[in-house]
Amino acid sequence: MRRVVTLLVLLCAISLAWADGLTLRDLTNGVYSQKGIYGVTPLLDGETYSQISADGKQIVVHSFRTGAETGVLFDVNNIKNRVKIDKIDSYLMSPDEKNILVGTETKGIYRHSKTAEYYIYNVKNRTLAHLSEGGPQEQPLWSRDGTMVAFVREGNLFLVKLLFNNSESQITKDGEFNKIINGKPDWVNEEEFSFARAFDFNADNTMIAWIRYDESEVPMFSFPWYKGMSPEKKDYAQYPGSYDYKYPIAGAKNSVVGVYSFDIKSRAIRKMQLPIPSDGYIPRIFFTDDAEKLLILTLNRHQNQLDIYLANPRSTECRVIVREQAECYVPEQSVTSFKTVSGGFVLTSERSGYKHLYLYDLNGTLRRQLTSGDYEVKNFYGYDEKTGVTYFASNQESPLRKSVYRSDGKGKVSRLSTSQAGTNNAIFSTGFRYFINTWSDLGTPSVTTLCDASGKTLKTLEDNAGLRQKLAGLRLGERKFFTFTTSDGIQLNGFMVLPPDFNPARKYPVVMLQYSGPGSQQVVDSWNAGNMGGCLYEQYLAQEGFISVCVDGRGTGGRGRAFEQCTYLKLGQLESRDQVEAAIWLGQQSYVDKDHIAIWGWSYGGFNTLMSMSEGRPVFAAGVAVAAPTSWRYYDTVYSERYMRTPNENGDGYDVCPISRASKLSGSLLLVHGLADDNVHFRNAAEYTEALVQADKDFRELTYTNRNHSIYGGNTRAHLFRQITQHFKDMLK
Repeated sequence: MRRVVTLLVLLCAISLAWADGLTLRDLTNGVYSQKGIYGVTPLLDGETYSQISADGKQIVVHSFRTGAETGVLFDVNNIKNRVKIDKIDSYLMSPDEKNILVGTETKGIYRHSKTAEYYIYNVKNRTLAHLSEGGPQEQPLWSRDGTMVAFVREGNLFLVKLLFNNSESQITKDGEFNKIINGKPDWVNEEEFSFARAFDFNADNTMIAWIRYDESEVPMFSFPWYKGMSPEKKDYAQYPGSYDYKYPIAGAKNSVVGVYSFDIKSRAIRKMQLPIPSDGYIPRIFFTDDAEKLLILTLNRHQNQLDIYLANPRSTECRVIVREQAECYVPEQSVTSFKTVSGGFVLTSERSGYKHLYLYDLNGTLRRQLTSGDYEVKNFYGYDEKTGVTYFASNQESPLRKSVYRSDGKGKVSRLSTSQAGTNNAIFSTGFRYFINTWSDLGTPSVTTLCDASGKTLKTLEDNAGLRQKLAGLRLGERKFFTFTTSDGIQLNGFMVLPPDFNPARKYPVVMLQYSGPGSQQVVDSWNAGNMGGCLYEQYLAQEGFISVCVDGRGTGGRGRAFEQCTYLKLGQLESRDQVEAAIWLGQQSYVDKDHIAIWGWSYGGFNTLMSMSEGRPVFAAGVAVAAPTSWRYYDTVYSERYMRTPNENGDGYDVCPISRASKLSGSLLLVHGLADDNVHFRNAAEYTEALVQADKDFRELTYTNRNHSIYGGNTRAHLFRQITQHFKDMLK
C-alpha cells in the first residue's frame, strides 16, 4: 500500500511538472527555439552551398545532394599572413569565388543597415587584407568580374581595386549625417522599402550607379538616451543624451532623390535625367546584362504608380518602359521581388486581383505571364532562362498554406515541396538542380530536407527531433483552425489553442492575439504562427487556463487584392470591427466566458488593440498594446501615405484613431512602449495617455529604458511577458 501511495504521489508530481512545464523564462530565453539551416549561399558549381560554422570561425562547404561537408573555404586559424580575427559575422563571395569579403565587429544601425570591419580573403593563397582602414564600412559589393569592391562610409561611396594593391578611392565627397547620403537609403526608405544598399556595378565593370538622398529639409526627430543597463551607456551617467535623426511623418517633406553614375576610368559623375516629382521615390536600381542599360524603379508619392525607367548611364537619358498603375497602391512586393534576367526582368503585379509574375524584355514588352490563377505568389525564387521554367511559392491550396512550385514554359504547374499540408520555403542551387526545403505546420517544428529538381527528398538535414522530444514531455493543448462569418457577411479565418485539460462543459477566459496590418498574415499553418513560434506563448497561457485565439480580419494578406485593400484610406476601422465581431462570435460558444475576453498586439497589432477596445461595443475586458501607433499623423510618410494618402488629403481618415477614440475605451488597458523606439516613437504613447487622462480613463503604463521597437536586451523580454501575462490574470480571473 505504501508503494502504491508513493507511486501515486510521484505520478501527481510528474503531472504537475508537465502542467507547469512551460515557463516564461524558458520561452524568452529560447529554450524551445527550433533549429534550422541558415545563412546558405549556393555556389557556382550548382552542386554545393556554403555556410558560416556555428562558432563563426569557418566558412564550410556542403553538398546539395548529400548534405555532407565537402570542404572549408575559410578558417580563421588557417590564414597565412599575420592579420588575425577571432570570428566572422558575415561573408560575401566574389562572383568568380576566388575572393571572399568577411565581416567582423558588426554593429546594427536600423532594421537592415549595419556597419562592420570587412576583410578581403584570397581563397587560393589563404591571405587576409583589410578592405579599408579608414573606418567601418557598410554594404560592400563586388564588381561583376570580382576585381573591385564598392562600399559606403559616412554617407559617401568608396571604391577599392584589388588589381592595384587594394588601392582605395573616394567617389563622392558630399555625404554628411542628416544631410546627404550616397549609395544607401535614409531611414524611411530603408524601413519601408526593405533594403540597405542603393548602388550597383554595370555588366562590364566600367561604371557604378547609385541613389543619392538629400534629406536636408526632412524634419528632425529626437529621442533621449539614458545610462541604462544591458548595455550600459556610460556617456550618459551624469546627464541624458539624445539621438537625433531625420524622420518624415505623414505629410512632411521627404528626401529629394536622384540617380547618379560614376565612370570608373574617367572618374566622371553624371546625374540621370529622371523626370520624377521632387517628392517621388526611387526604391530600387538595377544594372542589366547590358552595360549601357540601367533599370530605375520609381513610385509617385501616393505609391499607386510604379514606373520602370531604362536609363543610359553615360548619356543620362531615361525613358519609361513599363508603367504599373493601381487604384489604391502598388504592393511593396512589386519592388522587393523584382528580378533582372537575361535581356529583361520579372515583375510581381496584382493587376489580375492576385499577386503574379510577369516577364518583360528591356523594351518593356510583356513576353508572357509566368503564373496565373485565383491565388497569390508568395515568393519568387527564379526564372531559368535556358528552359523557361519559373520557380516560386504560392498559396494556391489554401490562404493558410504555402508550397513550392515550378511552372514550365507552357504554363504547366508542378508541386515540388512535400505533399503534407503546411508551409514550405525553399533555397535553390545555382542552376535549379537541387533545393533545400523547410516545412512546418501549426503543430510541428520545421523539417529541413535536401531535394532534387523533381522534389524528391534526398536527405533530411534537420528535423528538430530534440525540440520535439522536449515538447513531448509537456502537456500541450490542442491547436486548431476555424472559420466564422461576421454580421457583415465576411468569412474570417482563425486558430485557437485550448487548455491541455480542456472541458467543453466549462467556460474559459479568452486572450486574442492579432497583428492586422495591411497584407500581413498571422493565421497560417506554420510553426511560426503565434507569438513565439509553435504558439508556445499561447500554450503557456493555455496552461494558465486561457483559450488563446488569433483571427485575421479584413486588410490582411493571402486572399487577394480586394480583401487586402478594402481598408484603404480608413486604417483601423474595418480591422477593429472584425476583431470585435470575432469576440462576439467567441462569446456565443458554449465554452467561452464572454465577459472575460482580452485582446493584445504589438506595433500595428497594438494600434488595432486600442482601436478594438474603443470601437464602441464593449466586448473586451482587458487589453495590452505594445509599441502601438496611436495616430498615423505621427508615423512615417511611406507607410502611412501608402494606405492613407496625406493628412491634407484624408483628414477624416486620419482623425479616426485611438487618440480620438480615447473616451470610448472600455476594458483594463496595459500600454507598453520603449523609450528609444526609432520606428513608432514614444510620442504615440505620450499623446495617447494624455488623451486618456483628459477622458478620465484608467490605464496602466509600462516603459522600457533605451529599448527600441523590439523591446529586448538583458532581462527585458522576460520582464515584459511576465507583466503581460499578469495583466491577463489580474483582469480575466
